[in-house]
Amino acid sequence: MFAQARRATVLVILGLLTSPAVAQDKWPEHVIKLVVPYPPGGVADALARHVGRIVERDLGQPIVIENRGGAGSNIGSNVVAKSPADGYTILLGSTANAVNMSLYKKIPYDTLRDFIPVSLLADVPTVLVVNASLPVKSVAELIAYAKQRPGELTYASAGPGSPAHIAAELFLRASGVRIRQVAYRGGGPAVVDVIGGHVNLMFTNLQAVFAGIEFGSLRLLGTGGTKRWPAFPEVPTIAEAGVPGYEASAWYGLLLPAGTPAPIVARLQRALEGVRSADSLKSIRKFGADPVVSTPDLLQRRLEAEIKSYAKLIRETGIGVE
Repeated sequence: MFAQARRATVLVILGLLTSPAVAQDKWPEHVIKLVVPYPPGGVADALARHVGRIVERDLGQPIVIENRGGAGSNIGSNVVAKSPADGYTILLGSTANAVNMSLYKKIPYDTLRDFIPVSLLADVPTVLVVNASLPVKSVAELIAYAKQRPGELTYASAGPGSPAHIAAELFLRASGVRIRQVAYRGGGPAVVDVIGGHVNLMFTNLQAVFAGIEFGSLRLLGTGGTKRWPAFPEVPTIAEAGVPGYEASAWYGLLLPAGTPAPIVARLQRALEGVRSADSLKSIRKFGADPVVSTPDLLQRRLEAEIKSYAKLIRETGIGVE
């Protein structure tokens, strides 16, 4: 009887030791939630829905998009940070997860401590547009025009610490011009006022201003990436156009709650291979984004580097949010 009891105990222990592995092998067994920490519409939402369709085909389980916007992405990010580490809640992470570590005096999560990176998805170069009535047709002309009128021109941003704000601050520091910020609660109203001529210019993503460029109400002066955008090959990068070394872009990627088992992270990363297909690349570029699929380690290094670099910029410029 003692031998039987001992064998039963051993079997129970083995079961406890192996059951997590079995659960990981079966993942996913039901619907997966992809949290987008921004409102519906825009690059983040479009990218998440596109990638979600690719991943659910590969995994064989539905991917449900849940928009949890607010507080510069902190609300949605915190939802995922506090979720079970079982692979069923994923965050569409972004540059904001690096910026917010220094931008806010207090946030309810720590990007490096509370998340495990899966992969980059896309880089989104910033573009510089001006209202078509402004008498400048190049970055060099804008700089000269602004220097003749220090503090008279205005740029729109989607709020303190937004990619538009960061990109503008980088430009002002690199070019030595003074242009006043007009902050909005979101990118949509900001774009509307630049189109309407109430504000002179804006740094934003291409998708947000593409219609204005096509209709001629906005003039595209330069792009913030390291290479020219394929849809506008005649438009130089801002670095080429007179601000050497200038680079401003946002990125999006997938993050999981810390503690998620490595096999689940690896399986999800493999499911992203479909993003590399020709049709997928074409679709993502229509959003004004450059598709990227990376290793978790690459995204981890990028987060660490950007947290440091944005902390320095925020400290030096005095940008901050209570």
